[in-house]
Amino acid sequence: MDPLSVAILAGGKSRRMGQDKAQLRIGRRTLLEIVAARVRPVATELFVVATNGSRFSELGFRVVADIVDDAGSLGGIYSALKSAAFDHCLVVGCDMPMLNPDLLKFMAAEPRDYDALVPVHASTQSQQVTYETLHAIYAQSAVPVIERRIFAGKLKIADLLDDLTVREIDESTLRRYDPDLHSFHNANTPDDFASIERMMLTTDQ
Repeated sequence: MDPLSVAILAGGKSRRMGQDKAQLRIGRRTLLEIVAARVRPVATELFVVATNGSRFSELGFRVVADIVDDAGSLGGIYSALKSAAFDHCLVVGCDMPMLNPDLLKFMAAEPRDYDALVPVHASTQSQQVTYETLHAIYAQSAVPVIERRIFAGKLKIADLLDDLTVREIDESTLRRYDPDLHSFHNANTPDDFASIERMMLTTDQ
């Protein structure tokens, strides 16, 4: 498998959660530590993107600061790519503790003929197509496009994909590795976190 950088985004303001999501614990480990354990099998290098990330350095993580302030998740992806040692970088959120290592290995082994490799599935709530842009691999070739959009104030990640060569991973392929699509469960709110915690403490997740 070709080298792969992995960046965990932990710079969000966690407004809906009301506290720092990355430091919430399930059992003895923080969400950040759980996510890191899930991605390590595919990571040639692993780092965290977070401004004021000294709390993560204390846990032993390499931390890089956001390059552009207040640029949201798109800014996090940009900072990840600019800081990555390798041509391709898997970007995931710190609030996704049910990541599936087998799915990540599949993604890491896919031919790298894209600017972005993105899982796509029907939302369980709305049945609209969902692009999992924070469970995606980005190539360095995406950097100029991202940079232009950030400095134009166009921060919506879904719109970014219109300007990139995107390889999609369809839902049937996703479910081969992750039948219930648990990988994409985010702990955005206290209720989300409670649900994920219950699943993880009562299953093999």
